[in-house]
Amino acid sequence: MLDFPIYIKFFVGLFALVNPVGILPVFISMTNYQSAAGRNKTNLTANLSVAIILWVSLFLGESILLMFGISIDSFRIAGGILVVSIAMSMISGKLGEDKQNKEEKSESALRESVGVVPLALPLMAGPGAISSTIVWSSRYNNWHNLLGFSLAIALFAFCCWLLFRAAPLLVRLLGQTGINVVTRIMGLLLMALGIEFIVTGVKTSFPGLL
Repeated sequence: MLDFPIYIKFFVGLFALVNPVGILPVFISMTNYQSAAGRNKTNLTANLSVAIILWVSLFLGESILLMFGISIDSFRIAGGILVVSIAMSMISGKLGEDKQNKEEKSESALRESVGVVPLALPLMAGPGAISSTIVWSSRYNNWHNLLGFSLAIALFAFCCWLLFRAAPLLVRLLGQTGINVVTRIMGLLLMALGIEFIVTGVKTSFPGLL
């Protein structure tokens, strides 16, 4: 049976982690030279790339970890720490500095197409989203849960596509203050999720502690 509360929790966590509302101004600034058709094409390319990256992480991420001899609980703790650090940067208003460094910014400025890099990777499907997806897939790894997570990823990419389609209108409505408020709320949700990852990993790795 499909366990919808788990998929909803995964979807909300993914939405908080990626924070597409906070990326809206970045999307606008990176596509302001494009026509409406070009912006829509970039939007579609970015969100298809996000879905593909997260699907690969969902189905192959744990196998890649096993190939390198990394236990899933160690990865869960590391992923939780990464998620918490991203959440702290969201709350403090320094999200862009963590998701994209100066070299990546200068490189992306030279590219004509920004749909895959840097929008899809690393701004949206960055290390935090990838590690979170691997953690969820390892915890609930039967076929119907993987199907549920796959549908949640598809729904997430579709919601991001809709948001970016309405990007100019939403930026005008929310303003920078509204976007900052949404980003900080997402950061709080994300921090709670990251702490849960860490506690679960520590509890399994060191059962005597908790």
